[in-house]
Amino acid sequence: MARIKAEAPDDEFLVRVSYLEIYNEKIHDLLGEEEEDEEDDYRRNLKIRENQGIFFVEDLTFFVVESSEDMMEIMDRGKENRAVGSTDMNQESSRSHAILTVIIERQQKDNHIVVGKLNLVDLAGSERQSKTNAEGKQLTEAKHINQSLSQLGNVISALTESKSLKHIPYRNSTLTKLLS
Repeated sequence: MARIKAEAPDDEFLVRVSYLEIYNEKIHDLLGEEEEDEEDDYRRNLKIRENQGIFFVEDLTFFVVESSEDMMEIMDRGKENRAVGSTDMNQESSRSHAILTVIIERQQKDNHIVVGKLNLVDLAGSERQSKTNAEGKQLTEAKHINQSLSQLGNVISALTESKSLKHIPYRNSTLTKLLS
């Protein structure tokens, strides 16, 4: 960031960061105040909204960061709030997908504004019940993880096929909606 500011000293920059997880197809803010959802005894479920074909998460917390130290602090805070559990295959298994979003806004000297958005995605790994011996809550988590990974694969396949008018099924999962 310092290097960019040095190259464009008359421009103003704003860097905002959010961090969410998709747990059982529900969206949880990893940086916001912890409020439990009465339904699943976990973090409050946030809603996906759509505006002019763009999906966004309503009430998602964003922090302004000014240094790499700020960014690391936010990443650590979010990581501490992620859903994890133990399976027969992995002592500390992510039970959710996570998306760290970095939005960089640059206002140039002529008041022209340029905005860039970067999503860093940590996908939970697919699981076979026969190998993890998951039961109950963990079996439900694994089912949601596997379904969303399958939907992501369907979107990628549709995007890479040569037919340009083919339907892209990005609305079929929370993960693919947010990455569209």
